Amino acid sequence: MNLEETYKILRKGAEVLALQNAMQKNKVLVEVRGALDRERARILKANAEDVKRARDAGVKDSLVDRLSLDERKINGILESMDIVIAQTDPVGEEVAGWKTPNGLCIRQVRVPLGVVGLIYESRPNVTVDAFCLAYKSGNAILLRGSSSAYASNRAIVDVIKEALSGVDGGVPEAIELVETKEHDHSDVDAILNAVGKIDVVLPRGGKKLIQTVVQNARVPVIETGSGVCHLYVDESADLEMAAKVAENAKIQRPGVCNAIECIVVNRKVAEDFLERLVEKFSGRVIFHADEEALPILKEAVLREQIAQNADGGKGAECAAGAGSAGAEGAGSSGDSSSCRRPVSAASTKVVPAADEDFGNEYLDYECCVKIVGGVEEAIEYINAHNTKHSESIITSNMKNARLFQAKIDAACVYVNASTRFTDGGEFGFGAELGISTQKLHARGPMGIKALTTTKYLIEGEGQIR
Repeated sequence: MNLEETYKILRKGAEVLALQNAMQKNKVLVEVRGALDRERARILKANAEDVKRARDAGVKDSLVDRLSLDERKINGILESMDIVIAQTDPVGEEVAGWKTPNGLCIRQVRVPLGVVGLIYESRPNVTVDAFCLAYKSGNAILLRGSSSAYASNRAIVDVIKEALSGVDGGVPEAIELVETKEHDHSDVDAILNAVGKIDVVLPRGGKKLIQTVVQNARVPVIETGSGVCHLYVDESADLEMAAKVAENAKIQRPGVCNAIECIVVNRKVAEDFLERLVEKFSGRVIFHADEEALPILKEAVLREQIAQNADGGKGAECAAGAGSAGAEGAGSSGDSSSCRRPVSAASTKVVPAADEDFGNEYLDYECCVKIVGGVEEAIEYINAHNTKHSESIITSNMKNARLFQAKIDAACVYVNASTRFTDGGEFGFGAELGISTQKLHARGPMGIKALTTTKYLIEGEGQIR
């Protein structure tokens, strides 16, 4: 693939798109949506090839889940497109306007970024989300997915380009997919150094990918972060609520970036809460416990085993369903992925936490447990170990809740809710390009406005300075 030629094609596409109005872009997106709906069998066939290769290679279930498509997920993708199509076009929006004392009329308006590069792992749904958001906001997009999802991405992009070519006003030059090869990342290096050809690059994936992009890019980067998310259970928390939220935030889809990786517990409620947690997580999660939590968890597991034996060996019910139209699937019904692990206290594993467990992104049925003396200590610990993504406190003390929200350094800070809601779909954006964990330009779930910048339009009547 000739990337230099690809950059020129994308720039041409961006220039054409920048002149189109919302009606023109929406008409095209409706046609693309229809094509994706009609060609779902073709897309699912390609995806099945990717999934089979992943399973044959021994990829863990939580990551295969990120790669997999099915009828429900395609329905979710199409629903996301509907929401984006219905949204107000940000291009041309007047952010501010005023008249200077010398009579100049100044307007600050939104404009597209231009040519956007997205480097991402697995997640074929991101291919559609990224295209839809880019097209609606007037940007051309270069997609560099992972080799593990190449068949799926190729099928999706082919369907999109065919639809763009077949509809009046469509801009097929607005999307290109890099032909990825396993273990060959030379194209990534080229994209990261395409100064003047790529206007911005967004990495979306694990810690290693994000670090590679941030450390090596010479083009501007909007950094999306890996998700080391925490749940803090305060001393005033409703412990049943806390256990339910923890179950959803950890187990519903453990392989996504808004799942929690560490549960922080106030010492005053640790014994009661951890016993409830063992019951909820029974046999499904490996606990990496700090020195104080370790004996409490082991004792709770022993009690749960005795209780289950007395009950005839029955395990806990499967719980915490999943599913969403959004990119991170932050909904609360429809998926039984949490039932893939054995549900029995006899299989519950509690191990001493190593230093590297605190701040680790497991992306699996594992989490660490940390006991603290109060909300201030919890805040200090979380800020030292998080990735600025999403954090939550369960509490009945609104003073502690407001302190937590004020002092926690993260894109999204929750009170009495699961971190799984950090998602473009759940925030009403329809789709997202990722969760930005930086503080400049965009932060949190990135919808269509995140793909725009502003410029000043000044009109005068011959004024000179």
